[in-house]
Amino acid sequence: MSDAVPESAQPDSSVPKRRGKARKRHTVGKILLATALTLAMATGLGTVWLYRHLNGNLNVLDPTAQLSNRPDKVVVEGPKEPLNVLVMGSDSRDCEGCNIDNLTGGGQRSDTTILFHLSADRERAYGISIPRDSMVDRPDCETEDGDTIPGADNVMWNEAFALGGPACTIQQFEQLTGVRLDHFVVVDFEGFQGMVDAIGGVEVCIPEPIVDPAHGINIEAGTRKIKGKEALNYVRERYVVGNGSDIGRMKRQQAFIGSMAHQVVTAGTLARPDHLVGFLNSATKSLTVDPGLKNVWKIAKLGVEFKGIGLDNVQFLTIPNIPDPADPNRLVWQEPEAKQVWRKVATDEPLTKKLSSDVISAGNLPGSGSSSGSGSGSGSAGARSEADKQALEDAGLCT
Repeated sequence: MSDAVPESAQPDSSVPKRRGKARKRHTVGKILLATALTLAMATGLGTVWLYRHLNGNLNVLDPTAQLSNRPDKVVVEGPKEPLNVLVMGSDSRDCEGCNIDNLTGGGQRSDTTILFHLSADRERAYGISIPRDSMVDRPDCETEDGDTIPGADNVMWNEAFALGGPACTIQQFEQLTGVRLDHFVVVDFEGFQGMVDAIGGVEVCIPEPIVDPAHGINIEAGTRKIKGKEALNYVRERYVVGNGSDIGRMKRQQAFIGSMAHQVVTAGTLARPDHLVGFLNSATKSLTVDPGLKNVWKIAKLGVEFKGIGLDNVQFLTIPNIPDPADPNRLVWQEPEAKQVWRKVATDEPLTKKLSSDVISAGNLPGSGSSSGSGSGSGSAGARSEADKQALEDAGLCT
């Protein structure tokens, strides 16, 4: 039997030997390219969907027409303009677990008001809390329908929010402080809880157990992360912690926000897409903002403004106050210190050591025992004074 290859099986020398393989590679290349394009389109569409979804979560409110006799924006030296953002905590009590006081009547209340001031040189930031029990002379303000809500003398600070919402509080703030606001944010407690959960909880130092049977609160002592309803109860409890004052609760809120900022910056939260998306989704669902912050891109740009500030230079304090002589259960702003604080904020000047005493910084948190080393302002680490330690103890915080 011949071993010769049949003529019909002989290769055709006129056909390139590797044309089939070349065609195969070309086909695989097209598949890879098509797959890559599909993934890119899917990712792009996902990004667009997420952007629209987050923007859709936001509630935008423009109170400009309701504001009158607004203070002028003071021109200061610096590479940028100083920024003043008023943050109001909306305690509607409609969300699950929010009504720990079991109050009736619905409507909006405001347990928290904080002015965030960012300096023009972007080297310092202050969070200045205003006690809700402060007795003030509330100015007239307008409703969205153009009706006037008459002002009143010697009334509680948070009455403005209950009567006229953010616009009335903004009008009150600007008239009483002389500080022109650039933006405002209203955040509800349910969304606040969601933000805490999205970053895996926030670390706190609790020196003694917090046991409040009347409000269903039982929080163990120790240094650990808390989240969920436990975190919400922690920032709102005022009856059995420290000296039971609203000032103490505000200081705990300041420490909690500082710890939250510390974690977001140092724990890589911004680099974790799952954490970041969850955080933004919870945050945007809970926010009412002005048109200047009407989408997540604008909010992100505002966040970038804080990027270069060391954690030690993000400082929290309470406007100087004393008990109201007419009612020891109420407060009045202490003069001339309170007026000096607002004047320095309006003119973008650093607060003096005296005015910024009893301060909490995001880099030197109660119970942490050390500073982040990221700044050298008056809030930098160092031995706390006895007065500062007493204030922390009165707030139910570690010293």
